[in-house]
Amino acid sequence: MFGISFSELLLVGLVALLVLGPERLPGAARTAGLWVGRLKRSFNAIKQEVEREIGADEIRRQLHNEHILSLEQEARKILAPQQQAPTPVEPVPEQSIAPVAETPPIATPAPPAEPAPTPTASPAPHDPTLPPRAP
Repeated sequence: MFGISFSELLLVGLVALLVLGPERLPGAARTAGLWVGRLKRSFNAIKQEVEREIGADEIRRQLHNEHILSLEQEARKILAPQQQAPTPVEPVPEQSIAPVAETPPIATPAPPAEPAPTPTASPAPHDPTLPPRAP
């Protein structure tokens, strides 16, 4: 973990034996072992917590990305009909645009047997809102 070799551990053990003496060395070794074990457990607990947080963050990011993708797909579905080319509209004849005034039916005489003469030149333009003129 820290790159300590066996020879370095042996050197630390010999120094501890000389400093502490043979009577207190086993108790000191036991206490040092307990502290090392606690440090390892704490380090592993912190490591697992960080890994869970990282995993949770990744899951949150993935869910967020999926949510954004679903919103984008819905937006495309909504905008798709608007982006299509509009269909051409056929022009409506002008006669159907003029408002029709409701008038009571007028009795019309029977048409003459001979056809009416056709005018050679029209004296004025015909207004579709006016009733037709007799020739």
